[in-house]
Amino acid sequence: EQIRIREAAADMRLAQRASVLGFYARRAFRPAWNNEQGPNRLADALVAELNRADLDGLNPEDYHIGEIGALLAYVRLAASDGRTPETARLADLDLLLTDAFLLYGSHLLGGRVDPESLHPLWEASPRGADLGTLLEDALEKRKIARALQRLAPVHEGYQRLRDALARERAFAESGAWPVLPKNPSVALLRGRLHAEGDLKKQEGAEFDDDVRSALRHFQWRHGLEQTGALDAQTLAELNVSAEARINQIKLNLERWRWLPQDLGRRRIEVNIAAYEMQVIDDDEVAMQMRVVVGKNYRRTPVFSDTVRYIVLNPNWHVPKSIAVDELIPKIQKDSTYLERFGMHLVDADSREVDPHTVDWQGITAENFPYRLRQDPGRLNALGQMKFMFPNRYDVYLHDTPSRHLFEETQRDFSHGCIRIEKPVDLAVYLMKKSKWNREAIEAALDEGTELSIYLPRPMPIHLLYFTAWADEDGTIQFREDINGVDPPLSRALAKKD
Repeated sequence: EQIRIREAAADMRLAQRASVLGFYARRAFRPAWNNEQGPNRLADALVAELNRADLDGLNPEDYHIGEIGALLAYVRLAASDGRTPETARLADLDLLLTDAFLLYGSHLLGGRVDPESLHPLWEASPRGADLGTLLEDALEKRKIARALQRLAPVHEGYQRLRDALARERAFAESGAWPVLPKNPSVALLRGRLHAEGDLKKQEGAEFDDDVRSALRHFQWRHGLEQTGALDAQTLAELNVSAEARINQIKLNLERWRWLPQDLGRRRIEVNIAAYEMQVIDDDEVAMQMRVVVGKNYRRTPVFSDTVRYIVLNPNWHVPKSIAVDELIPKIQKDSTYLERFGMHLVDADSREVDPHTVDWQGITAENFPYRLRQDPGRLNALGQMKFMFPNRYDVYLHDTPSRHLFEETQRDFSHGCIRIEKPVDLAVYLMKKSKWNREAIEAALDEGTELSIYLPRPMPIHLLYFTAWADEDGTIQFREDINGVDPPLSRALAKKD
């Protein structure tokens, strides 16, 4: 059988060919899942785990489950009839089981899809493991299920969303998810709100306070303005099908699998799609605030890094793309624009240039040889401070003079950086156990001079993109896919390898 496994491995279509061959080479091509009597109990344990792949939003059919089931039935039927199963069939079965374990394990560990192949502004931080060695250990200890289950993300957010997937499937299977017409009856509306638990009591014929409260709860769960009225946007969200919501949860489970193993006991998380930032300390939310993120054409990137220092009263060195696309047209219309907004024109040698000596009408994006710098102050686009985690995208957290934007429900107005609602509170939190308490920070801000202060403990930061998640109490939250990245991921997950 060892010879047959070697021969079959050369012929079979295996998803993890190199890893499978390496695994068997280390064991001299001895079978892993068969003994003298045929398939062992570990083969059944693996099949049971593969059939549970859908609990993690993955498809059991991606892991040879049909072929494995047919081969298991064949060899066991032969054994029950007193016939010796064909060696070739046993070898094929062994290889498929190993390939399935390694492939499923790799998907639990790092996701089925490489996000960087879909999105240029998305960096994954895949978790690593030697799956071949892990399989050897699982076979030796006879702990197949445990080995696979430990490969999935351990983060509470993943587990809560995994549980939410099961609940959303139960909602869908109940059949109580009616499509609402433009002006639905109260009974139909009550039924829909009751289907996901927004309305506790379905009975009733009135559009009463219970219905309005249920609508506000639904609107809150979907990031809508909480009016308690059935407006067009709320109706559209109510009519998203259960199947679409299930798929949305699957996509976000996949995104969890792209994250690092250790997010940090203390960390900052920005959910771009939710326009929200949280500071987490020992799995508790220590601080939460609204944020403004990048416009669709200047998206905020998704990646993990570390906040290292804060700049108080920052100068704003205007990125060239913003200068030529947005500011030059304003300067051409208003010769006092730079002066009014505290901006300076600087040449390639960092020498200041009098803007009145420049022929602005002849300036274009292609022939603009200068740089723009904005002084600290109340008009500065960065506000009074910025939080730095140096990265290749040149994005950071910062204050803003445009405080009114935080009152908007949809807050994608920036050029890629993240504007935060409570910058002083965040600075005070990050500078704990240093001389930079609230009074010291506010005094430095009042001086108006640019100053960098370094965190006593650098803080991990994760810029994330979740359009579905579950709160600590299990409440399922959904958000609009503002960057349009759900459909390509859905297609990639549905694609057969």
